[in-house]
Amino acid sequence: MPEPVAEPALNGLRLNLRIVSIVMFNFASYLTIGLPLAVLPGYVHDVMGFSAFWAGLVISLQYFATLLSRPHAGRYADLLGPKKIVVFGLCGCFLSGLGYLTAGLTASLPVISLLLLCLGRVILGIGQSFAGTGSTLWGVGVVGSLHIGRVISWNGIVTYGAMAMGAPLGVVFYHWGGLQALALIIMAVALVAILLAIPRPTVKASKGKPLPFRAVLGRVWLYGMALALASAGFGVIATFITLFYDAKGWDGAAFALTLFSCAFVGTRLLFPNGINRIGGLNVAMICFSVEIIGLLLVGVATMPWMAKIGVLLAGAGFSLVFPALGV
Repeated sequence: MPEPVAEPALNGLRLNLRIVSIVMFNFASYLTIGLPLAVLPGYVHDVMGFSAFWAGLVISLQYFATLLSRPHAGRYADLLGPKKIVVFGLCGCFLSGLGYLTAGLTASLPVISLLLLCLGRVILGIGQSFAGTGSTLWGVGVVGSLHIGRVISWNGIVTYGAMAMGAPLGVVFYHWGGLQALALIIMAVALVAILLAIPRPTVKASKGKPLPFRAVLGRVWLYGMALALASAGFGVIATFITLFYDAKGWDGAAFALTLFSCAFVGTRLLFPNGINRIGGLNVAMICFSVEIIGLLLVGVATMPWMAKIGVLLAGAGFSLVFPALGV
C-alpha cells in the first residue's frame, strides 16, 4: 500500500479536488465499461443471433476476470506503485475497445466475432481491476491513509457516475456508427486517460511485508460473501435488463441503467454519515431490504415505470452495502 504523503492538513475542498484528480482515472475505466453495457447484450442476441446465455456470458466475463485478477492487482500495486498499475489497467481498457472494433469488422463470421468480443471483455475486466485498485491506492498515497474512507467513497461515486453517463451515451454512439464507432470512442476515452496519467507524480510503494492473500481472505470472507450476494442484483440488472426490456417490447433500457447508477450515487451523497450514526450492520440490513424490494418490483413489473422504480430502489439499496460492511 502506498505511503501517505507527509504535509499539512488539507481543507475539505482541496482534499476533495486532490482525490478527484486521481479517481478520475477510475471514472475513465468505468466509462469504458458503461458505454457498451446497454449495447452488447442486444447486439449478441439480436444482431449476432446468439442465445441469451451467450449474451449474458459476454457481459459476465468482464466481472469474472476482475474477480480473478484483483489479488494480483493489489500485489503489483504494492510492488510497482499504484500509478504504473493504473496506466497498465487503462491500457487494458484501450485493448478492450480494440477487441470490440475487430469484432465489428468480423461480423460476417459470427463465431470469430463472438470470440473477439469475449476476449475484449476479459481484457477489460483485468484492466478495470488494475485501474480501480491502483486509483484507490494512488488516492490514499496522495492524501494520506487518514482519508481512506473518503477516497473509497469518491471511487464509488465516480464508478457509478461513469456508468450512469456511459449507458445512454453508448446507445447514442451505437445508433450513430455501429459497434465500430462505439469501440473507437472507448479507445479514445482510455487513450486520453493514459496520456493524462503518465505525467502525474508517483507515490512510493509500500516497503512493508505483504499479507498473504489467504490470510486476508480468512479475515474478510464473510463480509465478502454478503457483498457478493448484494452485488448479484447489480449483475442481473447490468446483464439482463436490456434483454428484459426487449422481451417486454419496452424502450429505455439504457435509462434504467442510468437510474440505477444515479440512485447509487445519490444515496451516497444524501446519507454520508448514516453508517456513523446507526452503525454499519444496521445500514447493511436496511440496504439489503431496499435492494430486495427493488429487485422484486423489477421481476413482477408489467409496465416500464414499475421496472424503473424497482431499478431505482435496487441502486439505492446497493449503494451503501460496501461501506457498511467495510466498517
